[in-house]
Order: sequence, then C-alpha cells, then structure tokens
Amino acid sequence: MKYSFIAVDIQNDFATEGGKSYSHKPSIDFMKKYIFPYFILNNIKVNEIISDYRQPRPGDSGDMCHPGTWGYESVMPAELQKSLWVKNMNSPIWIRDNGGDGNKKPGLPFPDSNAFGIWVERNIGKPSEVRPVVFGLTIDCCVLCTVQEFRWRGYEPIIIYEAVDHANGNEEDKKAVLEKSALRWWAETILWEEMKERLKENS
Repeated sequence: MKYSFIAVDIQNDFATEGGKSYSHKPSIDFMKKYIFPYFILNNIKVNEIISDYRQPRPGDSGDMCHPGTWGYESVMPAELQKSLWVKNMNSPIWIRDNGGDGNKKPGLPFPDSNAFGIWVERNIGKPSEVRPVVFGLTIDCCVLCTVQEFRWRGYEPIIIYEAVDHANGNEEDKKAVLEKSALRWWAETILWEEMKERLKENS
C-alpha cells in the first residue's frame, strides 16, 4: 500500500502571525522544521487543499484567504506541491465559480462531490492503491471534514499527530479530539516517527 500526502489550509491567514484568523499553532512550526525538509530530501510531493473564503458564503461570516493576497498563500514550499484543490467551505466538496481566481467575482459555494472525487483519484489514487495521509488546519474542522470525505469514499486515512492542531492551538483540546472523539472512527492517528518508518518499509 502506498501513501499520498494531503495538506489542508496551511495558508498565511490561518498559519502565520498577522493572518486574519491566526492563532499560534505548534503544528506549523513542526511542519517547517521536520516534515517539509524531509519531503524535500526524499522528493515527496504533497497534494494541497486550500480555501478561498471570500464572501458571499451563506452560513459563515468569515472573509479571508482572498486569492492573489498574502493571506491566501500557503506556508508549504512551492516545490513540494503536486496538485491543488480550492474549497470554499469546511468540507472539500464545496466549491464555487471563480474559486481561486482573484481577478473575478466569486460565485456562491455549492457542493460537487463528483468533481472532488475525480481530483482525488487523479492525484492521490484509488482506495485499493493508497492511504491518504492528511495534515494541516484544523483537526476539529477542515481536517476532520477532509478525512470524513476520504473514509466515505472507501479510503483509510491517516493523520500525523504533530502536524495538526485544534483551532485554538491548545494541545489538550487537540488530544481530546484525536483520542476521545468519534474522529478515531474516521482516521488512524500516528506519530511522525512512525510515519517515517512506514515510508522506509515501503521504499
């Protein structure tokens, strides 16, 4: 079984001081210090899911991650990106007309499960071939929604413990979601060192 990595919402507006929805999250420091250098050294590419959270977004008053601005940009080194999916709500199946295009007026978000499924199979693989390894922001929201979508499609997703955070950045709240909630049904959680061992065994 192969592994395919997916980063969720590691954009400046969420992950960097000065971002519109920033709070300190230890996972970002961990990615920069350990995960990204490892990926670069081993030529491992990452599929990114990012957000275009411009208004209008019925049900959510947030207005951030505007395409073409610093807040929209990812903190992941550009050379690691394999493919890109732009979502407009917490779940990745929600997209919009002109999503990701800062030069055009965005349409209303709408769900398109089929389009997301096509992107997943094309860039990540089929459930019989690959296990998605998901990391990013946040474990109580968009990362959770992402692993749910993978599980419903027949995948067995993995979460890297050190590479996710609760929205408030609190370690105890992260542990509660990972260890005491229904998330355990949706995905397996492993430490980064164990993930590296699995990659070695697969090489």
